[in-house]
Amino acid sequence: MVKTKLEQRLIDALEAEASARDIDIVDVELTGATKAPCVRVRLEKADGSALSLDDVCAQNCWVSAVVEDIDPVAGRYTLEVSSPGMARPLRRPRDFARFVGQTAQIGFIQTQGPDGRSRLTGLIQSANEDCVTIAPKDGEPLAVPFEAIKKATLKPSYDFGRAREGK
Repeated sequence: MVKTKLEQRLIDALEAEASARDIDIVDVELTGATKAPCVRVRLEKADGSALSLDDVCAQNCWVSAVVEDIDPVAGRYTLEVSSPGMARPLRRPRDFARFVGQTAQIGFIQTQGPDGRSRLTGLIQSANEDCVTIAPKDGEPLAVPFEAIKKATLKPSYDFGRAREGK
């Protein structure tokens, strides 16, 4: 996965603090316009389980202190601390391996994707330290090197029909 130097610096600093708190840094993202920048930090428990809203609030102080120490943006910015949510970012090889059998959407750096694609959606078949194998609906499985991936997220599926039936 390709991260900016600043995003990687934030990830490294946060991960150093998170391990002592039994927390895993899922992702760090710098977003927003120049006049309204945002530092988005997504957390979960080290065992992969979700954090409650109270848990996220309890982590906010130390996350804020680490981010402030790095001072990633000149001037004002918004800090968002949250759980990863349904469209969970996938950043590390172990994230892809954890979600084998689920659908992911991958965005590539420029046109470094297979067949010149800029985006690929498909089932995660396998992952190792170098690449992830994705099976798109429209073709054969493709091995995608992590260094070609700009952004990857789980693509949640909703089955509203079962909810209506009461199942």
